[in-house]
Amino acid sequence: MLMNSGKSEAKLQYGPNGFRVMRSGAFVACAVSGAAIPLEELRYWCVERQEAYATPENATRRLLGEA
Repeated sequence: MLMNSGKSEAKLQYGPNGFRVMRSGAFVACAVSGAAIPLEELRYWCVERQEAYATPENATRRLLGEA
């Protein structure tokens, strides 16, 4: 469930060593859980899928095709 407290979602371009903000905002949504991830807490993403993940477990599940 996406919980954003009225703040806007950012649009990012993910790269191998970081991300670039394409549209400013306070958070991005986890591709697996839909949870809001504040940009300052974003640590996990997939460059090929251009997706963000809230936890390493979410990233693993998605990359293994379980989510």
